[in-house]
Amino acid sequence: MENKNNYCVIMAGGVGARFWPMSKTSRPKQFIDVLGVGKTLIRLTFERFRNICPAENVLVVTNEIYKDLVLEQIPELREQQVLCEPSRRNTAPCVAYANYKIKEENPNAIVVVAPSDHIILKEDEFVRNIKTAMQAATENNWLVTLGIKPSRPDTGYGYIQFKEELVYSDDIPLHKVKTFTEKPNLEIAKSFLASGDFLWNSGIFIWSLNSIMDAFNNLLPDVDTLFEKGAGIYNTDGETKFISDTYAVCKNISIDYGIMEKAKNVYTLAVDFGWSDLGTWGSLYTIRDKDENNNATVGKNVMLYNTSNCIVNMPNDKLVVLQGLDNYIVVEEDHTLLVCKKEDEQQIRQFVADVKVEKGDKYI
Repeated sequence: MENKNNYCVIMAGGVGARFWPMSKTSRPKQFIDVLGVGKTLIRLTFERFRNICPAENVLVVTNEIYKDLVLEQIPELREQQVLCEPSRRNTAPCVAYANYKIKEENPNAIVVVAPSDHIILKEDEFVRNIKTAMQAATENNWLVTLGIKPSRPDTGYGYIQFKEELVYSDDIPLHKVKTFTEKPNLEIAKSFLASGDFLWNSGIFIWSLNSIMDAFNNLLPDVDTLFEKGAGIYNTDGETKFISDTYAVCKNISIDYGIMEKAKNVYTLAVDFGWSDLGTWGSLYTIRDKDENNNATVGKNVMLYNTSNCIVNMPNDKLVVLQGLDNYIVVEEDHTLLVCKKEDEQQIRQFVADVKVEKGDKYI
């Protein structure tokens, strides 16, 4: 029996610059079959959430240039379920927009907000965790975030520090949040792991519509007021113009910084369902199958000699011979070749910025 009060908001507006050149502005990574399973990341995300709420209660927030891609890959959605942002303003405005859309339909909604490009290997466990968090958010005025049990001192994730006592029930690891920390350096990340009271911040949130709207009213009133002016306009022909005008004056701020780091009623559920935010080539390397030399290879005509610990992503019609590489990313897509040390993958954003300046938008 589907719960008609359950809603899912999928955030799908990013350009995935760190996955260049496979991910480009015209078709970012969420719209690509990155895993080689015959389904794109956003399609997999939608199917995962179909175990939590009815299809008509799924909203996708994306840039207006991706509207057709969303509807093509998730034909179950009606047009009004795709919330089109005219410009990028980070995650707080996107959540505020979804809040008011949902309020017009169901003021009693319980909402999950999640990115469109995460990998979840244990789907059943994921669904069970989300339903637990939704139950807790239904019964309490809590803003709940899923915290991933860390497996290594990763410097690419934000961290959540939690208080030790369980707050919901003896067997459900739900804790009050002490602090949020942005991506730390390696020494600090190691100390977080050693302390035992830190989790990775998954960027997946669960709350009642009432709780999150109260939080906006108290902590981001300037953003909330802008979207509140659209009451009665949402889900009508006037919505597009109203949103265009609103985004033109709305500030750029994340839900983490604007709400979660400041609210006093934030709780985290400690989970372990085989998660990756798939932010970088290195994170994809971690979950891909590897050969006897620890190479993760895509492409039917890749030949490797004295090469190890590499991720190689090539078109099937391209013959590629690599010799003597260790710990490299080698990717070709649309006449663009990237060869980069895995340890320097955070520089890919800068490469993209430089390519745009020197070669124009054609390659990005």
